[in-house]
Amino acid sequence: MNKLRQHIEKITTLTDEEFEYVSSMFSTKKLRKHQFLIQEDHEVINDYWVVKGLLKAYHIDEDGKMHILQFAMEDWWISDYQAYNNQTPATIAIDCIEDAELLVISRDNKEKLCSEMHNVANFFRKKSNIGYVALQQRILLLLNKNPQERYNRLFQLNPQLLQRLPKTLLASYLGVSRETLSRLSHP
Repeated sequence: MNKLRQHIEKITTLTDEEFEYVSSMFSTKKLRKHQFLIQEDHEVINDYWVVKGLLKAYHIDEDGKMHILQFAMEDWWISDYQAYNNQTPATIAIDCIEDAELLVISRDNKEKLCSEMHNVANFFRKKSNIGYVALQQRILLLLNKNPQERYNRLFQLNPQLLQRLPKTLLASYLGVSRETLSRLSHP
């Protein structure tokens, strides 16, 4: 839980008593490589913070092609936010690329914390905004940049992530074939 406190305190400070209360709203979940965190068409009532490991959020289209929306490694949040916020069935799947340890907060506990603690509400608002900006940048990269530029940008932002990803998943995330990926290199 000390890592969670450090994560939260990058944005807001908490007293020991406040953090004890916040941390009481979380539980721990451990998953093995290839295990599902979320499956399409299932209910999503939790948000997840990655303590350890690497996960991917993706959708499989009608032709069986995987479209990776997001990776999440240590210190990142992940869920199917459409399903989580709208209380509808999941439209994406999330599974583990590596063994993972997660901190889990339910929608109800998150709402309770946010209604009771302004600084925690501010923390979650800022984290949501950061996620929204990252998603917008990803969409613009896919629309406006060639594969080499997308690869270079990913390498610039997350060089440690590239070392942990299998090439097939990296190719899917960048929207290129495995063969095209093999021709790309970082600057």
